[in-house]
Amino acid sequence: MTALLTTIDVETAPNPEFAVILMHGLGADANDFIPLVPELRLGDLPAVRFVFPNATEMPVTGNNGYVMRAWYDILSFEGVNRRVDEAGLKASCERIRELIARENERGIPTSKIFLAGFSQGGAMTYTAGLTHPEKLAGLIVLSGYVPSPGLIDAAFSEANRDTPIFAAHGTQDPVLPIELAVQGRDFALAHGFKLEWHTYPMQHSVCAEEIEALRVWLGARLGG
Repeated sequence: MTALLTTIDVETAPNPEFAVILMHGLGADANDFIPLVPELRLGDLPAVRFVFPNATEMPVTGNNGYVMRAWYDILSFEGVNRRVDEAGLKASCERIRELIARENERGIPTSKIFLAGFSQGGAMTYTAGLTHPEKLAGLIVLSGYVPSPGLIDAAFSEANRDTPIFAAHGTQDPVLPIELAVQGRDFALAHGFKLEWHTYPMQHSVCAEEIEALRVWLGARLGG
């Protein structure tokens, strides 16, 4: 059995009732989105444990084989037609399921766990979330996309048919073109998922307006 992914955990208050597992983008690490926690200003809501996992290091084919933290290998960065390693994508989904199971062991049911991610982490959120066999609290996709619609179709879980999705993207993103995000959005909507869609005049990043929209969306689902 593989070792559990290393994580950094940040709690908004003791004895958390909810968890957010937030996956970083390609080449980043678990530290990348820790500053997001105070910016969400969730202090008056039920306590949340934010879990920031580290992806394993691997050579990324489309990046000249450079070794970096990645959730799966990207074989080609050809605009909206990028190709990915589906076996690696599936393997990382299993690693995220292990983290969900750990939160269950720590007292947080799956129905109170959100999956979230930025960029490649957002792609993981779509894939792991829509194929997870138990109902999740919600999915948060920041500047992400659906890397393999066929994989999701083949392993889709009815348990998450009604799971709400927050998706946001920059209209000027040069790394993951907005067209990729729109494809992911349309895939979700065509399958009947409840997706809230936001765009912002930014590049491959997050902005204050996006964080505020996420705060409202997340707060409503935490009981605020």
